Amino acid sequence: MKGKLERIAVLVSAGRHPVSGAPRYSRNDAAALETGRQLAQRHGAKLDVLHSGDASNPALEEYLALGAERVEVLICGEYDDAVTALARRLQGYDLVLTGTRAEGAFDTGMLPYRIADALGYPLVGSAVDATFAEGAVTVRQFLPKGVRRRVEVTLPAVVAVHPLANVTPRYAYARQRAGSIGRSQTDMPVDRETQAWTLAAARKPVKLAAAEKRGGHARMLSAVTTESRGGSVVIEGSSVEKAQAILEYLREHQLIDY
Repeated sequence: MKGKLERIAVLVSAGRHPVSGAPRYSRNDAAALETGRQLAQRHGAKLDVLHSGDASNPALEEYLALGAERVEVLICGEYDDAVTALARRLQGYDLVLTGTRAEGAFDTGMLPYRIADALGYPLVGSAVDATFAEGAVTVRQFLPKGVRRRVEVTLPAVVAVHPLANVTPRYAYARQRAGSIGRSQTDMPVDRETQAWTLAAARKPVKLAAAEKRGGHARMLSAVTTESRGGSVVIEGSSVEKAQAILEYLREHQLIDY
């Protein structure tokens, strides 16, 4: 077990503005970067910021303004296996920090898990804050309904930082001008699975909800009292039978037309 925190890597992605779609930094990854900066300053560790993709993306310069002295870009094509290339580059790091997920609306959030699996490191997700002592990182996790939980993990490890982390990234244009973007050509293997995907701009999902047929008085009473709103809970049966029950509900309330 290592007694010192010597090398920290932060993985950053290119986000998009939710309205204009313009490239910008990812708020999730900005929280991970600020968490890594604070740990590096506190323990004298070396901090590296890595991105896999296009080095010309203007969003990367914003990470320089947020405190990254240099962003190293592993040049990656659309169908390249970025996880394998990143795992090779991350060998030997004590702590790898990432955001919870990218900001493309339908991103899977699987990158931290795949990186941890490729490296053979333990992973802690939804980190609100992190402290280091005696070869281990203590993470306070974000849980639903305001619940928090402390988890201690021995280094090396991967930590996915929650967007509500207790850090405040600060933007400074002078740091952006002083920083640099570096390019690294690596042997990128092809990801065969992604070749079968169809990529398109993300759209806001439409929530299917049955039309409300009750009057205003009945809706007000349901908001202040506990009552059954009908429906059924399908526990028994096969997956096909459960899917059929959902399909019948959607047809009954005219939420689908087939």
